[in-house]
Amino acid sequence: MLTYCTATTLDGFIADPDDSLDWLLRQKGGDSGSFDFDTFLAGVGATVMGSTTYEWVTGHLHGTVEAWPYAVPSWVMTRRSLPAVHGADIRFASGDVRPVFEAMTAAAGGKALWVVGGGDLAGQFAEAGLLDEVVVSIAPVTLGAGRPLLPRRLDLELAGTAANGAFVCARYRVAGPLLEDRS
Repeated sequence: MLTYCTATTLDGFIADPDDSLDWLLRQKGGDSGSFDFDTFLAGVGATVMGSTTYEWVTGHLHGTVEAWPYAVPSWVMTRRSLPAVHGADIRFASGDVRPVFEAMTAAAGGKALWVVGGGDLAGQFAEAGLLDEVVVSIAPVTLGAGRPLLPRRLDLELAGTAANGAFVCARYRVAGPLLEDRS
């Protein structure tokens, strides 16, 4: 199962126009059953992220592999040459997401797959028919502009909701392209 699990602002942005997550880092989280992040992460066998997310994560590591937050193979989709985190299982790829999905599935050992970020990357998996669910934690913040949550036209089916600290959380099953767009 491929899940896009992320936090968003009430107005649908995952980062501000400068790619800052300061708005997110000051929010109070909580523990709410299936929306508990640690429980989610324990079920993940492989991750994929875009280059902007990778650069944000590595920019906050302070140069140590111990700080790399993922103990599973991680793919980074990029057309640029980026430095790897020494000792971490990071694989760089570009182009079609289908071969990456196949490699992730093989590496995950039956565990779930996670699109860490960003929204356009999640949209590419959705367009390929590979994205199964979207899990969002909605923060009580509006930014007015920034990186959009999921810049695609999709129909989603609500599978669950809960409060988790300052967040309202929702789990959606991806039904496919917006009904009006299906041919």
